[in-house]
Amino acid sequence: MLNTTLCYITRGDQVLMLHRIKKHNDINHDKWIGIGGKFEGEETPDECLLREAREETGLTLTRWQCRGVVTFLTEHPEDCQFMYLFTADDFTGELKDCDEGELQWVSREFLDQLPKWEGDKIFLDLLWQDAPFFLLKLRYHGDHLAEAVLNGQKIR
Repeated sequence: MLNTTLCYITRGDQVLMLHRIKKHNDINHDKWIGIGGKFEGEETPDECLLREAREETGLTLTRWQCRGVVTFLTEHPEDCQFMYLFTADDFTGELKDCDEGELQWVSREFLDQLPKWEGDKIFLDLLWQDAPFFLLKLRYHGDHLAEAVLNGQKIR
């Protein structure tokens, strides 16, 4: 399984979202997600987070927190991953164009209206409720969320 990071950078009541529209054969095509990506070499989760934030956004994160680990499972083993889920609320630098999609600051109240993975709503709700560190398993069949398990308790 892959190790990846996923981060939601906030600015007041806004969240930096990435509309994945630029890459071909992208499992996230046309979805709105946070920023992040795959670990390289012997990177730790926070090293991967900081590198991906710089590469994708041009921002240097100065305050971040690991909020949970999401196990993302599909019928395709090459797409399964452990996602270290972060939030960040302080950074320096200016946004740049991203090779993977369009970056946009979105008001949190409009996040539910954006196309995204079904399970994203579960962990975004946990993030916005300031839930303590959590483990979340999300099993998909195609784009359909077939199972969700939060801290060992099946919730879907």
